[in-house]
Amino acid sequence: MVPSSPAGYAVLAVFVAAILFGLWGVWTTVARSGPGGELDAAAARARIEALEQEVATLARSDQISRDANRDLQGALAEREEEISALRADVAFYERFVGSTAQRRGLAVHELVLTPRTGQAWHYTVTLTQNLNRGAVSSGRLTLAVEGTREGRLERLDWAALRQQPDAEGVEYSFKYFQQLEGEVVLPPGFEPLRVVARLAPTSGKPLEKTLAWQEAVQAPAPAAE
Repeated sequence: MVPSSPAGYAVLAVFVAAILFGLWGVWTTVARSGPGGELDAAAARARIEALEQEVATLARSDQISRDANRDLQGALAEREEEISALRADVAFYERFVGSTAQRRGLAVHELVLTPRTGQAWHYTVTLTQNLNRGAVSSGRLTLAVEGTREGRLERLDWAALRQQPDAEGVEYSFKYFQQLEGEVVLPPGFEPLRVVARLAPTSGKPLEKTLAWQEAVQAPAPAAE
């Protein structure tokens, strides 16, 4: 049986040491047997080969056990992460649709920026609303970035960030919450300071939420109400 605990490995080590000691004893006995010990030498060599095979088998079994244990630990860690993520999702959902949830209108709940290759950045924007239960909020999202370039203040609008003169905002449509994702590109030499998320609903006034750039990059921080 393959050991699955430190104590089991200790027993295995003792067993292997005993086998090695036995090999040494067999060999010294054969060495003293003299010219007339051909049959004893052959038997000893056979025994040595058998013991070496046992050692090799035990070593393989030990490695397999270690690999299996490592794979199991990795799988358990992944499951724990999945469970934590699901619990967070449930808690998030309950905050907005539960019977005791505070009523709020359309808002940017979270804005997260993740660096990509070159000057590209991946954005994840979470929109929420539960003021009108069952009502669908729809419209378009755009981003703008304020910063400096060559010592001067500059604001990059959605078209500049998307590198498309006629770029349209990202459509959204949801009852309680929705995540929007995409990428924007900053020009070389531009130092971002703030990011602005602008929502233009199909009905109602546009609204904006502003975050410091580092706040959005370092951690998923909720936008100010």
